[in-house]
Amino acid sequence: MQVISGTSPSISCFNPCFGNVNGVLSVQSNVNYVRRRSSVSEQVHINRRTLHDRLRFIAVEDAGGVFRGKTGVNKLEHMSCNCQQAENVSGVTAEEKNRTRFGVEPNRQTPVRLNAITGSPDIDEFKVVEQLKSENGSITLNGKPAEAGTINDKLQNIRSNSIEDEAWSLLQDSIVYYCNNPVGTIAANDSSSSNVLNYDQVFIRDFIPSGIAFLLKGEYDIVRNFILHTLQLQSWEKTMDCYSPGQGLMPASFKVRTIPLDGDDSATEDVLDPDFGEAAIGRVAPVDSGLWWIILLRAYGKCSGDLTVQERVDVQTGIKMILKLCLADGFDMFPTLLVTDGSCMIDRRMGIHGHPLEIQALFYSALLCAREMLAPEDASADLIRALNNRLVALSFHIREYYWVDMRKLNEIYRYKTEEYSYDAVNKFNIYPDQIPSWMVDFMPSKGGYLIGNLQPAHMDFRFFSLGNLWSIVSSLATVKQSHAILDLIEAKWDDLVADMPFKLCYPALEGQEWQIITGSDPKNTRWSYHNGGSWPTLLWQLAVASIKMNRPEIALKAVEVAEKRISRDKWPEYYDTKRAKFIGKQSRLFQTWSIAGYLVAKLLLANPSASKILVNDEDSELVNAFSTMISTKPRRKRGLKKKSFIV
Repeated sequence: MQVISGTSPSISCFNPCFGNVNGVLSVQSNVNYVRRRSSVSEQVHINRRTLHDRLRFIAVEDAGGVFRGKTGVNKLEHMSCNCQQAENVSGVTAEEKNRTRFGVEPNRQTPVRLNAITGSPDIDEFKVVEQLKSENGSITLNGKPAEAGTINDKLQNIRSNSIEDEAWSLLQDSIVYYCNNPVGTIAANDSSSSNVLNYDQVFIRDFIPSGIAFLLKGEYDIVRNFILHTLQLQSWEKTMDCYSPGQGLMPASFKVRTIPLDGDDSATEDVLDPDFGEAAIGRVAPVDSGLWWIILLRAYGKCSGDLTVQERVDVQTGIKMILKLCLADGFDMFPTLLVTDGSCMIDRRMGIHGHPLEIQALFYSALLCAREMLAPEDASADLIRALNNRLVALSFHIREYYWVDMRKLNEIYRYKTEEYSYDAVNKFNIYPDQIPSWMVDFMPSKGGYLIGNLQPAHMDFRFFSLGNLWSIVSSLATVKQSHAILDLIEAKWDDLVADMPFKLCYPALEGQEWQIITGSDPKNTRWSYHNGGSWPTLLWQLAVASIKMNRPEIALKAVEVAEKRISRDKWPEYYDTKRAKFIGKQSRLFQTWSIAGYLVAKLLLANPSASKILVNDEDSELVNAFSTMISTKPRRKRGLKKKSFIV
């Protein structure tokens, strides 16, 4: 009998982000295949999977005459990551390091027969028995009879490892270089689309899961370069129609362009071309870019151990400029950030203008991260004081007024309106008729969530996933509220996950409501794109939130759902329909943050302690201040105007 054994590539690195004893993360599987015999009773079938056309199945004959099959990428035997110091002192460019990161198979290669339709290995011709079969022909595992569930788990692990290998390869292919150094990843690498638009640019928010994946893998240079180069772009002049926004604004994206040097047509140079919203659809400035930048900066320091980056004068100044922009005084009576529609991940008109939860959760997290990193100096004292005051007020506001569960819903249902009083219960004059009919069925008896938006006489009751998940991660939600959000996700699994995680918002806008709120946006039709579409990139936020609350099984279940089809579907940007059955009609394939989101979720589930680089633990002083505000219920306070701060 001709035996063929397969070994998937291994990923290993010494990484301080991981808490195992030897500091090594190893993802391996050894699978043995034999050709199908005539006896049907001895067959163990493997479901056919379609691999990306970059992955190939090769058979190599060793000295003993045994054929050994391997999944590989461009004849690559393994993918390894070695921890890099913050400064690249080896003299080797990042591009050269990426090329030499893989080992090359030295032996003679004989291709295995591929499926004529899919182009992938026709693995229905083989059976996984070498490891599971005993001498008497029965299926065993570790010398004991194996149950059907154990065999299925083994096969699932094999499929999962192959998907991870493909994802790492695709993530490496998405890297963008500036002066031969990696500085980010493009939004999508979809060769099937002729209209590139701006998907070939490096987006700040899109790079976050890529950056986290590289950090967890020990690849620090690309994250460090990204942080410092985007910081340089912060100081660029930003003007549209003779008007410039406030200093401190981070770009939405940037593109590396190669241009000829002045006076020398034979020489070229790389330049960074940022977009601060002046070229974006709708011309909206990205409020979330600076907040994500601060969060990634903290994660870099915690994971790499390199605190010299955040201690640099230019980085400290960059943090202060972002804080000054966010903490500036205005007309608003609320501690929440007031923004326009389309200023975050939902970057099209979706009725989130005002005080959307996603921005508030990122704002709160960025404030906590910045407080950790700001150098203790007299010049920062007023800024830190303003930051602390905002943290207390923001946490109180969100926890008290954004939270809904069955009890709160019934309270709103009985609200009195038109209350003119400092002691009013219905402070925002919310009319009970605003409660949508779908809320009655959606709200479980056990569970709750933070609503999407709150303004005078308006509550947006839609469930926005990113805002709720990051409220858990940042401790903006209380421990009790955090568990309740996860309870709701479990109770409404068919609505929020279904056939592909995770719904960006629920429910979708339809009919006249869709026409009025979105302006009849043809891309945001019901259950599509931002209007109730399902986004695989949200897997990593779900993983961090679930791990923080010691409920990783929720994220694990979602990852298993995604693994059934995300690779076969070529890593789409989003999915359509209520149950996410279709690939989005305008979805880009090989979307980088779909790939990176999956990888981060897998890495964190493999080592939950690594999530600490992203989690904000609740501050005891904030808890005490919040408890005091709850007990005293302050209505108004008048006195001298607070001091301003100077950056």
